[in-house]
Amino acid sequence: MPDWYGPIGTVSAGVPGSLVGSHCNATPATREYVLSPHIDHTGLTIRSYRRPMRAEDIVEEFPVISIDSNALDAARMLAEHRLPGLLVTDTSGNPYAVLPASQVVRFIVPRYVQDDPSLAGVLNESMADRAAEKLSGKTVRDVLPDHLVDISPANADDTIIEVAALMARLRSPLIAVVKDGTLHGVITASRLLAAALKV
Repeated sequence: MPDWYGPIGTVSAGVPGSLVGSHCNATPATREYVLSPHIDHTGLTIRSYRRPMRAEDIVEEFPVISIDSNALDAARMLAEHRLPGLLVTDTSGNPYAVLPASQVVRFIVPRYVQDDPSLAGVLNESMADRAAEKLSGKTVRDVLPDHLVDISPANADDTIIEVAALMARLRSPLIAVVKDGTLHGVITASRLLAAALKV
């Protein structure tokens, strides 16, 4: 079993589907374990044990956006807050997809430039103009990558290695966490690495 242990964090979820996101007081990942008392009645001694760090221990504050929101607004949010991606909710406010910042960049760069980067020098329009043109009239739904649509979130009691496996399989910069069927928070790749490496 990996030696990833940590204390329980407290999270209060925001309104799913809003641009504000979930708010939490995630406990720093630098503490290594939780000691919980266990009374051995036969020996009349009190013992302590360590439990694996769970997903709910490292959820963090993160904005969410509705699938029907304006794609250009989503791009601006990514840029202004330097985010690796956005959690996308469906019309009911449930976690539905992830929009990586790299996907938005890929969407606004012409395909022929992606295939041959040397052609980038011939473009005479600004990136801002290009983004406005390509994203105008589009919703977040229109720019989502196929492999990050209708994805399963992690459960609050999943271990960190389970979250890491899900993130690696999906190739996603972040994972939604649910508890009792409700959005509980978000775990980013950087937060996961901090917990794993005890940074």
